[in-house]
Amino acid sequence: MIEVAKRFVDEMIAHAREDDPDECCGALLGENDTVVALRRVTNTEHSPYRYNMDPQEFFKVYQEAEEQGWGLWGFYHSHTHTQAYPSQTDRNLAAWSESYYLIVSLEDKEKPVVRAFSIVDDEVTEEDLVVTGGNEGGTSATEPSQRAVD
Repeated sequence: MIEVAKRFVDEMIAHAREDDPDECCGALLGENDTVVALRRVTNTEHSPYRYNMDPQEFFKVYQEAEEQGWGLWGFYHSHTHTQAYPSQTDRNLAAWSESYYLIVSLEDKEKPVVRAFSIVDDEVTEEDLVVTGGNEGGTSATEPSQRAVD
């Protein structure tokens, strides 16, 4: 089980909606297994089917994390027309095996879905994502495909 504050989930969804129809991407910085910051990164592909983080922007995010003593807790991106599940391209890009990968699906634009995964050696494991804050004790859906966030 992993926990992410509602404000970060809301920010990922807002980013996905703003960049739609193209995929968005960004990084989640953490300290002691807690997300403490979200940083948007430009998708240099400007594509509805794939993303590539701007290397200069990502380097600045990495430097900030190092300076603050934070880690790269995870990465996020959006799927504008498909479910929130890692594609083969997503698995190929998953170079940080210690980090989580969150996907925001805008397949149903009115009910975005956010799911979290670990990807190690091309093996995908879904993590139980609990959204904390803003709701009594956080929320968690029991069926991964039903994890809609309002």
